[in-house]
Amino acid sequence: MHRPAAYTEPVLAWYAANARDLPWRHPDATPWSILVSEIMLQQTPVVRVLPVWGEWMVRWPAPADLAASPAGDAVREWGRLGYPRRALRLHASAVAIVERHGGEVPGSYDHLLALPGVGSYTAAAVASFAFGQRHAVLDTNVRRVLARMVTGVEYPAQAQTAAELRVAESLLPREPSVAARWAVAAMELGALVCTARSPQCAGCPVQDMCTWRLTGKPAYDGPPRRGQTYAGTDRQCRGRLLAVLREAPEPVEKPEFDIVWADARQRERALDGLIADGLVDPLDDGRYALPG
Repeated sequence: MHRPAAYTEPVLAWYAANARDLPWRHPDATPWSILVSEIMLQQTPVVRVLPVWGEWMVRWPAPADLAASPAGDAVREWGRLGYPRRALRLHASAVAIVERHGGEVPGSYDHLLALPGVGSYTAAAVASFAFGQRHAVLDTNVRRVLARMVTGVEYPAQAQTAAELRVAESLLPREPSVAARWAVAAMELGALVCTARSPQCAGCPVQDMCTWRLTGKPAYDGPPRRGQTYAGTDRQCRGRLLAVLREAPEPVEKPEFDIVWADARQRERALDGLIADGLVDPLDDGRYALPG
């Protein structure tokens, strides 16, 4: 493998010239705004996150603001970002930040990791992007960039491996602030150039060192990569039921769910799942509401 700087320096230079102007990257972005962005961006494109993130920051500019609101308000404001349990986790994190850290997002990786719904990636990302620390930040985009650039395979394994982490850590610049910038630069390269389906190799700053490209771009030969389906799934059904509650000013009667999803068995299964996940409250009078 080339020396780490041979990879990092061209990517950092590319990022300086090509980075998207995203509000959570601005110098005045708060740790809380960065944490919210990282949770929202999980499995959700930037273009969909931007308007919702902006609305959240206006309504809940600090953890204490969200913690003081009902969890159901977080679910309602989440809108159609998908995977709405993330809204409940963000609310729970806000409560934990108020109770454990005086309302300030903690700068320690371990303290971040201890927050509800915060995994190793999010803890590393917030520690890096909000506090300028030195961590390997391995999201889907970074994993794909490293798989191609260093390992020479088109796609990484479905689950993160210890070998991937070793590669990522071996490339980290020694200076924490530079390491943090490298983390976001590699992420941006994967989002804009080294994309999953149509990589733009001609515009890649490290194309001359990319093992996958130099070996003829061997086709992926791992387990089948199945695209996520949505139409007709329980996930779509859950989204339709939640939309009824989000748009209703008051709790709703059960027949209001029947209108938006015809399959009664699937509808009942989805509603049971939403209740089990804490996203819907069944009230004593037989109506349903977002969590209080």
